[in-house]
Amino acid sequence: MLKRTPIFPHVIELNHQARRRISCSVYLIYCDSGEWALIDIGYEDAVDECIELIRQLDFPFSKCVTLIASHADVDHIQGLSRAKQIFKTMVTCHPASAGYLEAGEKLATYAEIAAQGILLDMPPVKIERQVNDGDRIRIGDLELEVWHTPGHTDGQLAFRLGNLLFSGDNLFRDGCVGAIDAHHGSSIPDFIASLRRIRASDVEWLLPSHGPVFRKDNKQIDATITRLETYLHMADFGTCAVDWPLMDQWERELVDGRLPSE
Repeated sequence: MLKRTPIFPHVIELNHQARRRISCSVYLIYCDSGEWALIDIGYEDAVDECIELIRQLDFPFSKCVTLIASHADVDHIQGLSRAKQIFKTMVTCHPASAGYLEAGEKLATYAEIAAQGILLDMPPVKIERQVNDGDRIRIGDLELEVWHTPGHTDGQLAFRLGNLLFSGDNLFRDGCVGAIDAHHGSSIPDFIASLRRIRASDVEWLLPSHGPVFRKDNKQIDATITRLETYLHMADFGTCAVDWPLMDQWERELVDGRLPSE
């Protein structure tokens, strides 16, 4: 058996436990009476190693309360179907993610990006529980508070446990955020609102879906929000932007008959 190395009381992150990167961040939350749950599982080819780690950490499969999908991106949930079969448990997600997961939808989950030669399987998985903002997920005597934090995707969830926030793809330690893509259902205004909610909260630690855990820094969040506010007016982000001021300027120049040399 392996010695458990929790990053916080009742929280093990499987990459940290393995001391190498094997997947997206996979958080195992457990209570003293033995019940446990996973937030995300990663790609299907990471499932066997995650399961072996869980086995060696002496977490009984029968005590798995649920597998939680933070959102419906292939790099977070491709392995859900296989993990569910092994743990014989239920899957929990936001209603906006449920349809994609149950249909094995490829485009909205980034499983298929033909222009980049990305063509991945997306095994469908049945969703037993759909949760919304303010719901609670019980893990023995522990309770995760569900936050709906759209922006990266419309079904992005975060989960509060005391002073910890399992923050999904909302924000990473370097100030980056999850990819913004119209085909993906991203919304920059929603993203900004979600970051403002995180900033206004009294959580102390952010446990993201990729990369290291970090202490919440309001100055960093302010800088990220300021950057995203510029994205609202940039053609770079296509229909995710709310306007393109250059076009308004061009119309004025057309009316004025302005020449390129002026």
